[in-house]
Amino acid sequence: MAMSDLLSTEEIKAAVGAFSVAESFCYKKFFEILGLKKKSQEDVKKVFHILDKDQSGFIEEDELKFVLKGFTPDGRDLSDKETKALLVAGDKDGDGKIGIDEFITLVAES
Repeated sequence: MAMSDLLSTEEIKAAVGAFSVAESFCYKKFFEILGLKKKSQEDVKKVFHILDKDQSGFIEEDELKFVLKGFTPDGRDLSDKETKALLVAGDKDGDGKIGIDEFITLVAES
């Protein structure tokens, strides 16, 4: 399954394009522009599984760095600072990774 099966190409381009400059990433605005918050919990879970590249059941820090590329190959890598900020925002139990329930909560908070 591809992101474009769940989200419109226009929304993906707009969301990734809005954060094309380093140190500009804001997950709340990103999810808002994507329209992800309006999606069903099942669709949010599908997005999680696409971003969980190694299918470990978690989105680890090394996967978070490439989160924009998970939506489109044209996306940039997040900086270390942006990656850590996203991890801190999503990692509610402090285990150093984002599980599916934490991801759902992260999207809902946006």
